[in-house]
Amino acid sequence: MIDRVAIGRRFARIATDTAVGHPWLWKLFRPFVRRQFDALAPVWDSMRMDDTFAPFEAALAALEQPPRRVLDIGTGTGAGAQRLAERFPGAQVVGVDLSGAMLEQARRNTPAELRDRLRYERADAAALPFADGSFELASHANMIPFFDEVARVVAAGGHALFAFSSGAETPIYVSSARLREELARRGFTEFAEFDAGRGNALLARKGDGP
Repeated sequence: MIDRVAIGRRFARIATDTAVGHPWLWKLFRPFVRRQFDALAPVWDSMRMDDTFAPFEAALAALEQPPRRVLDIGTGTGAGAQRLAERFPGAQVVGVDLSGAMLEQARRNTPAELRDRLRYERADAAALPFADGSFELASHANMIPFFDEVARVVAAGGHALFAFSSGAETPIYVSSARLREELARRGFTEFAEFDAGRGNALLARKGDGP
């Protein structure tokens, strides 16, 4: 009997490792990843554990200055974006995802009281449709990081957050050491690590510029 869950998890890890190490190959994986998450959209919320967002929340709690412009990359069904909108009531939040089916579910999931500050757009994280320095926080919850785009859209003095709900066991996972290395090369100068629930997170601050 084929274990489709195990195959899906393995594919997610391969796609992540390839995108991080050889981002120019992402275009080969992109259509398969999109179809994978389109298929998962109806059951995605039921797969979430109670502590899935524990590391994500721990990192957000460490932000000293509430961001006003927030981008949730790989938002899925919008759980992370909604947490951001609730935690930062003065912020405008945009959730982006490659999967149209995920975004449809995210819109259905979003409470009416958040809809004036939270919107969703379909976008490829490797080519975000936003101007340079558009956001003060770019968050990732179990999401493949595309470092060049993160560095481009985060404003000087802003932050990038990377959270993995099951640590190294998360199908989409990048080690803190690798995150630090890639981000430091792109102008991020301060880093903080968090362990919460079953997972971990890294919060990185972009330098204020030359």
